[in-house]
Amino acid sequence: MENGNIAAASPDEGHRRPAFGWAARDASGVLSPFTFSRRKNGENDVTIKILYCGICHSDLHSVKNGWQNSVYPIVPGHEIVGVVTEVGGKVGRFKLGDHAGVGCMVNSCRSCHECARHQENYCPGMIVTCNATDADGTVTYGGYSDSIVVEEHFAVKFPAGMPLDRSAPLLCAGITVYSPMKRFGLDVPGKHIGVVGLGGLGHVAVKFGKAFGAKVTVISTSPSKRQEAVERLGADAFLVSKDPDEMKAAWGTMDGIINTVSAAHDVTPWLFLLKTSGQMIMVGAPLKPLEIYAFPLLLGGKSIVGSIIGGMKETQEMIDFAAEHNVTADIELISMDYVNKAMERLAKTDVRYRFVLDIGNTLSAA
Repeated sequence: MENGNIAAASPDEGHRRPAFGWAARDASGVLSPFTFSRRKNGENDVTIKILYCGICHSDLHSVKNGWQNSVYPIVPGHEIVGVVTEVGGKVGRFKLGDHAGVGCMVNSCRSCHECARHQENYCPGMIVTCNATDADGTVTYGGYSDSIVVEEHFAVKFPAGMPLDRSAPLLCAGITVYSPMKRFGLDVPGKHIGVVGLGGLGHVAVKFGKAFGAKVTVISTSPSKRQEAVERLGADAFLVSKDPDEMKAAWGTMDGIINTVSAAHDVTPWLFLLKTSGQMIMVGAPLKPLEIYAFPLLLGGKSIVGSIIGGMKETQEMIDFAAEHNVTADIELISMDYVNKAMERLAKTDVRYRFVLDIGNTLSAA
């Protein structure tokens, strides 16, 4: 017990260093100060002093045991950016003072077919950034904390001048939409991309789509979002999915649809919007099964596919592309002591469009 908190168990305390963050202790999801430990920097590792960390909706699921797999205490956070403060002797890509980030994973088996194809995100042995057991048997703790130690392979380098606070959400939200756009050929000028939902994922999908030179149509149940989508985010068109006339006028016009919605919903009406052989790409994760009529798929050879984040090579490519094209998230920067209120607001989708914790200025072990 340390300062009233349970410190992380370690096979070898001699190879640990103190760390501080905020953790949830039970399914109430309430976060509070937490003292724990990280491994010391190894020869292939970089240590990052965390400056900012985005709040993802999956953090809310984790702290409240929404997926029934939470092991407490949990330090959430997988949209981590900061400055490199230590590098191992075998590290080649990073030097002291570099800006670096850590996304949704911190390890993988490095030997399977998926890892060989730079798709560590699909590795059966992929280890996520928090609420998991790392290769050394210790618990992984996320970015609502002062520092993180990670193998160089799983760190992302941020170009100089890139705004770190607004770029942090790209390590999850950004790669989640960028990867399927690339994989399914939607990164070509002139393609027509539909984006279902205008939240943390959706607004970044609009920005990447426009950066690729595509035509982007936002599809939403809320007519009130039309002005936001078109005038501020730059979407080319807006469809109210509850308006049958608007929907029918767009039948067969889209090459692909990025579906960001995590609530239970009927995807059938949107399938009619796809061109022949088009894909609806699921990046949202509804907890209830989808109900799908087969005929919209059969008539036109359409498909529904899934995608989750991206590999490390692709994540670095995404960050470099975002820096070149000035793609960042729209955020609300908050202090660490506001985190529980932010979680309450996130549950009500009361954020435009991503909360980011100002770790460097507001996290204190005092």
